[in-house]
Amino acid sequence: MSALPAPPPATPATDGTAATEPATAATDPTAGSALRSRWVALGVLATGLLMTILDGSIVTVAMPAIQRDLGFSPAGLSWVVNAYLIPFGSLLLLAGRLGDLLGRKRMFLAGTAVFTAASLLAGLASSPAVLIAARFLQGTGSAMASAVGLGILVTLFAEPAERARAIAVFSFTGAAGASLGQVLGGVLTDALDWHWIFFINLPIGLAVLAVAVPALPADRGPGLREGADAVGAFLVTAGLMTGIYAVVEVERYGWDSAHTLGLGASAVALLIAFAVRQATATTPLVPLRILRSRGVTGANAVQMLMVAALFTFQFLVAQYLQQVLGYGAAGTGLAMLPAAVVIGAVSLGVSARLNARFGERNVLPAGLVLLIGMMVLLTRLPVRADYVTDLLPVMLAAAGFGLALPALTTLAMSGARDDDAGLASGLFNTTQQVGMALGVAVLSTLAAARSEHLLAGGSSASAALTSGYRLAFTVGAGLLVAAFAVAVLTLRRPETRKPSWAGRAPAAPTPPANASTP
Repeated sequence: MSALPAPPPATPATDGTAATEPATAATDPTAGSALRSRWVALGVLATGLLMTILDGSIVTVAMPAIQRDLGFSPAGLSWVVNAYLIPFGSLLLLAGRLGDLLGRKRMFLAGTAVFTAASLLAGLASSPAVLIAARFLQGTGSAMASAVGLGILVTLFAEPAERARAIAVFSFTGAAGASLGQVLGGVLTDALDWHWIFFINLPIGLAVLAVAVPALPADRGPGLREGADAVGAFLVTAGLMTGIYAVVEVERYGWDSAHTLGLGASAVALLIAFAVRQATATTPLVPLRILRSRGVTGANAVQMLMVAALFTFQFLVAQYLQQVLGYGAAGTGLAMLPAAVVIGAVSLGVSARLNARFGERNVLPAGLVLLIGMMVLLTRLPVRADYVTDLLPVMLAAAGFGLALPALTTLAMSGARDDDAGLASGLFNTTQQVGMALGVAVLSTLAAARSEHLLAGGSSASAALTSGYRLAFTVGAGLLVAAFAVAVLTLRRPETRKPSWAGRAPAAPTPPANASTP
């Protein structure tokens, strides 16, 4: 990580007296201690995020071994992933708001504890039913912990330069975690067995809990009476859960089936009812004021399109490496590693400086242009690709994600107030998961349909699969172009309204006597 930003120089006082030099880590031991405490807290939040992000991808390379060991049917095997995605995507918004009301530290600790315990259960699973139940609990714990992470971060790092660096670290963790998960999943599965992809979470989760108790600032929300909209909570959770379930089952039932159309219509009706409820409720679960910010709505729309498109990179490139080029689990993870490295280098070493100099609204389009170029390269992928000439440039172009995600994260939190930062964080994570689910459903279905059509026409398996992947990459490039257009139309001009934490000095560190209070 690069050095922390230099403190601002002293400025002359307006009344003619000598200005007082601002306290820094070098001149004030208390300020130095507060700075260290904030970065320790960031480390805890980033590690917790890394654990949950890893778990979303680490399981993908181990699924063949899980199927053989536990006797999953081909249709049932998809629930190893779906049982995690459905509660994760459905509960983020609710968990973020409850964190604002009950305390974000409490929500983070509770979610990490649930996730860690569920990981133990998943590792010990000896039947499909137990593993699916454990994965559902993991998704629930992930939602609870992930929903409030950004909310805690933006209130800890109120100074703009520090906050930009903190968001860069947080964004890198999320962006690179999925690629690292594939590497780790392949290595653990090949060297030990699939149980260890879950057991690895135990020491990490326990360490996060041990450090988070003293490191995270104690906060006490106003209580459920300030936003205990039970009807709204039911409507939004049921709507999201129904919609995500319908999407993840598209490959099984088809887009035009009664199952998909019925559940999709039900999800839309529930979410419309939720919006009406929030507009009329005395204490709404989601105050609609947060959606009036162009930064919030635009950044979330861009993220949904971007994540849906980049599913083709994250998942279909891995499938291409294994099914067309014949890579093993560990080899696939290692082949994807350069993308994680370049994303990390850009996120940690470049993005904060570029955002500070040019602004997030200018850096975001540049990152999207790089990603469009990456997807265009993938549309030309040959059946017999050479890794260095055909795939390595794609991995390097993933640097665009390292530019785009920190900028998006800052913009998505730009309209948050102190009392709804958890909600804004939950919303940002929700659109990410919905975008991922849509990418899985739409792009994998298109690829599979194209491949099946060519196989029926007599094409070889490798040629048919590659052509299907190219079609998905082409659609992904179109989604990124749409994301670029939304970014230019909605985010180019800054808003005059600022969140209440913008430009405010960070809160004093919690006294040691109260530091362990969740």
